[in-house]
Parts: sequence; C-alpha cells; structure tokens
Amino acid sequence: MSENHNHCSRCDHGHNQEQLVVPKDIFLIIISLILFVFGMIFKERLHDTPFSVGEYGIFLIAYFLCGYNVLSAAVRNVFRGNVLDENSLMTIATVGAILVHEIPEAVGVMLFFKVGEFFQGLSVNRARRSIKSLLEARPDYANLRIGEQIKKVNPEEVKVGDVVIVKPGEKVPLDGEILSGRSQVNTSALTGESVPRTMETGQAILAGMINQSGVLTIKVTKLFEESSVAKIMHLVENATANKAKNEKFITKFAQVYTPIVVFLAVLVAVLPPLLMHQPFLKWIYRALILLVISCPCGLVVSIPLGYFGGVGGSSRRGILVKGSHFLDILAEVKTVVFDKTGTLTQGRFKVTKIVPKNHFSQDEILRWAAHAESHSNHPIAKSILEAYGKEINPSAIQFQEEIPAQGIKAKIEDHLIFVGNDRLLHKENIEHEECRFDGTVVYVVIDKIYAGYILIGDEIKQDAVKAIQDLRSLGVKNIVMLTGDSKTIAKHISEKLGLNSYFAELLPEDKVRILENLIKEKRSGKVAFVGDGINDAPVIARADVGIAMGAMGSDAAIETADVVLMTDAPSKVAEAIKMGKRTSKIVLENIGFSFAVKGVFIILGIAGVATMWEAVFADMGVALIAIFNATRLLK
Repeated sequence: MSENHNHCSRCDHGHNQEQLVVPKDIFLIIISLILFVFGMIFKERLHDTPFSVGEYGIFLIAYFLCGYNVLSAAVRNVFRGNVLDENSLMTIATVGAILVHEIPEAVGVMLFFKVGEFFQGLSVNRARRSIKSLLEARPDYANLRIGEQIKKVNPEEVKVGDVVIVKPGEKVPLDGEILSGRSQVNTSALTGESVPRTMETGQAILAGMINQSGVLTIKVTKLFEESSVAKIMHLVENATANKAKNEKFITKFAQVYTPIVVFLAVLVAVLPPLLMHQPFLKWIYRALILLVISCPCGLVVSIPLGYFGGVGGSSRRGILVKGSHFLDILAEVKTVVFDKTGTLTQGRFKVTKIVPKNHFSQDEILRWAAHAESHSNHPIAKSILEAYGKEINPSAIQFQEEIPAQGIKAKIEDHLIFVGNDRLLHKENIEHEECRFDGTVVYVVIDKIYAGYILIGDEIKQDAVKAIQDLRSLGVKNIVMLTGDSKTIAKHISEKLGLNSYFAELLPEDKVRILENLIKEKRSGKVAFVGDGINDAPVIARADVGIAMGAMGSDAAIETADVVLMTDAPSKVAEAIKMGKRTSKIVLENIGFSFAVKGVFIILGIAGVATMWEAVFADMGVALIAIFNATRLLK
C-alpha cells in the first residue's frame, strides 16, 4: 500500500501509524462536533443575518481542529510536487465553500472526513494486526543444552546439530528432529489447523509450533533464518510487494483521473456563468461539490487493502501467497496438475514384499539394495534402509551414481549393483518379468543378473479425494497427475481419485514439456502445478502459479513456488483457489460500487441536486463501505 501514497496522502498520516486509533483523535472529533453544534445554534438564532465574527470564530476553530491533518498534508504535498491528491481536493473544496459563505458545510465536510478517517484507520489497523498476529509465532528464545546445563539463548545463535529443550507452553525455536519425548503440539500458527498434533521421537518438528504437554528434546536441522517460521515471516511481510493487476490499474487510473476531475470542476465553475449568464457563486459551489465527490481515495486505499486481506486471510489458513497478483491468477485457474509422490500420496513408503529370483535370497536382495541406496534422500531409498534395519558399511561402497528418474548404479565389494525401475533394466538390457502391482516396484540387479524385486507401498492422502471434489466444485475442469512412477501405479491412483488424465514414467524435463502443452491449450485457462520435490522445482517455476507443499517439501520447491501450503494437504489447493476467487470478487465489487456511486453523485452535483453533505457520503461513505467490505477477507 505504501506505493499509493503519492495518490492518496491521507495514507501519509493514517495508514502507517496507529495514531488514528488513540484518544487524541476521539477528543478532537468530540470538541469539533460540540463547536459545530454551537455554531449551528448561533446561526439559527440570527436567521438570515450575515455571519458575525463570533460565528466565524467558532466555525473556523472547529474547521482547523478537525482539518489540520488534511490542510498540513495538502501544503506538504504541494512542495513535493504532488498537487492533485485527495487532501488538495478537500482543501480547495472547503476553503472555496468558506469563501462563498457556506462555512457550516465546509466544517461539516471536514468533520465527517475526520470521522471517516478515524473508522478507516480502525479498519486498516485491524487488518495489520491480523497480519501481525501471524508473526507472533516467532520464538523469542531457545533452551540450548550444553553438556548437562541448559542455557537460554537467541534462536539465531543456535547451530545445526545443536540440541534444544522445549518445555510445555513454549514455542519450538527451530526446525529439527525429536530425539526424545512425546507431546501434543499446537500447529495453528503455521498450518491454520486448530486440532493439536501428537509428536514423538523420530518425527520432524517445525519452528513456531507450540508445545502443549510433554518435554521435547530436539536436534536442530536448520538455522533460524532457514526455518519454517522465518520463511513465513519473510513471505507475509513481503507478499504485498508484488502488486496485482487491479492495484496497478487503480494506481495509474488515479494519476490520470484526478487532473481530469479538477479540469472538469473548472469548466463547471466557468462555462455556465459565461455561456448562460448564470451566477458565478452558484456554479463555483457546484464545482466544489464535484471536487469532494470525485476524490479517488476510497479506491486507492480499499483495493490494496483487499489484496492485503486476501494474503493475510490465506496465511491464517496455512496458505502463504508470495504476492497479491498470484491471488488473481488463482482465481482464473482451470487446470490443476499434481505431482504424485508426497503430493497426492503420503510419500511415506514401506517395503511390503521382497520377491527373489535366480537363486538369490530376500536378505541378499535387501542388503545390496540398502547399500546402493544408502546415500540417496529419496523416500523409496529411506523405506529400503528402514526395512534393512542394520548399519551400512561405508567402506564397502566403492562407487555410486544416481540416474535421474531411473534408479541407482553402484559398485559394492567389487559387485556391480543396479537398483531401479523397469526403464533402468531395459536400458541395461537385463532380462526380467514386468511386474504389475498397485505399489512401486524396485528391481535389483547383481553383476548383470536379475536378482528379484522389492515391492513398496504408498497410501493416498486422506483428503486427496475431497481435494479433487472441491476443485471440481470451484470450476476446475482439468485435473492431471504427472509422475515418474510406473503406468500401472499411475493408472490405479488416477482411477481412484477420478482424475481427467495422467502421465507416467516421466523425467523432470518430460513434466515441463507436458505442462507447457497444457498451458498452450486455450481451454486450459490458467494452469497451476502442485509439487513437493527438488525435481518438481522446474515445473513449479514454469506453471502460471506454482504451489509447493511446505511442511515436508524440498527447499528448492518452496523457494520456487508462488504459493506454499503449510499442511501438505492437497485439499488446501482448492482453498487457495477459493481465496483467490473471493479476493478478486471483493476487489471488483469495490471498483464497481465506487464508480457507480460516484458517477451518480457527479451528475447530481452538476445538476445542483446534491449538496456538500451528499458529497461527503459519496466520498467518505463509499471509501468506508469499500474498506469494510475488503476486511471481510480476514474472517
């Protein structure tokens, strides 16, 4: 919103300060109102008698008390070269009203303007407090364990590998792994979920979560600046830097609109008296009304506030939007493309079956596979190591190479080992049977001899079906899944979820190519891609809007994404799109309402039907209604 200060200097003394919502403003409004009432009573008693010095004195004191901010801002902006802003329009209109002996109306305009400013400040500060409350998840300290002692330190001083203790009621200071303890943890600051989650030994835990019951001993895995809560703070604080198209339109519109209004007011004041021999005072008064009515501040303030509310409201739901313009793109999404593993499925693999071939044993297959996969971070590799359950001898591994989207090639104890999918075995010309199961098949080859396969299962996420249904209800016509897994597994999951289509056995570059084809299709509308892995980063970057799973997703995916889901729940994708649609709807409502009301009152003002009092409603009333409408997004 700071970029709009050039067009609406009311922002200079209102939106970036809390002083609007303090007793001083209420005091000034009450005193000005009392003086205004006394002035009106005094005027009524004198009836048609010309204004006396006493009347002018009472009204002018009230005028300066409630209008000081506007007058001083107008003078400052003149020296800055910003002549035609709302403060200048208000100053010209009210000073002109005083000069044509309409001093009660001039004071009334300033008084109602001050009241409107006060309520507008309350509304804006409420939005800011809502955003600020998200940042209260920042931990203030960490209980660092040094030997047998516990030292309270700044989280930024803790290093990777250090051990911290989190007691009941304390915030988790850094991302880490639980070494010991079991507790209920409040994750609402990060995920928007109100139901506490049970955390225990071996599980990953994120900074900003609140420990509710047991004592947890945590090994730190990330520095504070790389932790989840630090990233959230950075994202939320900088989210409004990327302006939406409607914000850019209004900013440019105000630059052109205000000079046109002033020129029109000059024509209204001058042409009728010259061409139709009308009284100058009557048409000058109408021109002044036109200036008050035409102030664009309601739009200039309420539209950025609408996007600010959209970003803040999303964050409270565990959806981090990195720029307000991504809300507009989300509103136009017609195609959603999902990665499979870790996005639609749990990504928590488990060995369910080991089938040996050619006289090899199950233990042999598992041992060679575990050694070959020992340096890989892939979930499948971790499941094989977990099933093996023994220590790996690093000196036995002479060579290891990861082949993207195919598997691992390694030399272990002078034996050549291949562990991977069907594509890898075809590439190496290894004879084998083709296995068709509802799980992931990992083939094992020892010295060019097919040794058998390991079957690994992965479950569909609980809310995946709901996610697809919700997307359909929001008008998303095309839902696609891309995976490097086998066609058999991809088909099984696609049919279970009711997807439009799927593409299997893909390399990372294949995913980009398919996504580009979908973007080129006109019927696709805007295309969103949802993923979590390092290999998803190029596709996330290429999509119209890239969405990453933030809880357990890779840093590369999270950094590249435009939207981050803190719960790893696919149903949050529909929630993000819904938030985008809601934000766009409220912003368009504000634009349409403001233009319609101002257009009507401009015509009434020129025709002489509307007075200064109606002009105040057309300006401040419209601004307040638009602002209060925008704050609905925070609920």
